[in-house]
Amino acid sequence: MKWSFVIQQKFKAAILLGGIMAMIVGGTLISRYNVEGIDESFSSIYQDRLVPATTILYLTENLYRKRLSLENYLYSDERQLPAHVKAQLRAHDRSVDSLIRLFEKTYLVDEEAKSLQAFKSQIARYSKLEEQVLALCASGAFADAKQLFSAPGATTFESTILNLNELAGIQSTIGKDLMKASKVNVASFGIISFLQIALAIITGLVVIVLIRNSQIIQKPRSDRNKSQYFNLN
Repeated sequence: MKWSFVIQQKFKAAILLGGIMAMIVGGTLISRYNVEGIDESFSSIYQDRLVPATTILYLTENLYRKRLSLENYLYSDERQLPAHVKAQLRAHDRSVDSLIRLFEKTYLVDEEAKSLQAFKSQIARYSKLEEQVLALCASGAFADAKQLFSAPGATTFESTILNLNELAGIQSTIGKDLMKASKVNVASFGIISFLQIALAIITGLVVIVLIRNSQIIQKPRSDRNKSQYFNLN
């Protein structure tokens, strides 16, 4: 009877320990998934949010430099050569195109892709306006060139900058969402780690109980053998 009791206890303990081990393994897999999610979130924050945000800064700088170069040409007392101004504008255009290609290589949400497409359209529209201003200057119509630069040119330029501001706002919103996701993964990882520690403690206690029960069952037999040996003497 004692041995059947021991076998039953060991069988129950084996089922309990097996369940605990399965839970620990499952928790480990979930923790690994959470760590990978945290790593992906931080990688995305750098590659898909920080890089575009920096790109937007450089785009804004190039646009203002373009505007300033043409403004200096139109309103400066010592007017530069038209070829020099064109070279400056084309250099900024190449920088803008390069930055846009860099921006397009990052992950873009739908709203971001639409805003970027609108920005590219505004850039093309403003470049045509610059060409018209330079054409008027080449024909000697500086008054008309200044008027085109000031009125429609200023409106187009402001619209372009607004597109960039919209893109920057999207970067901020998505960055906050990624940070929230990372915090959720970190919290989940902490809870799972606590549960794994608790399960490890429970496993240790079960093992201790099994060892103690085994000693208690074996001890009476030892005492009985001793009494038999005593009677023989």
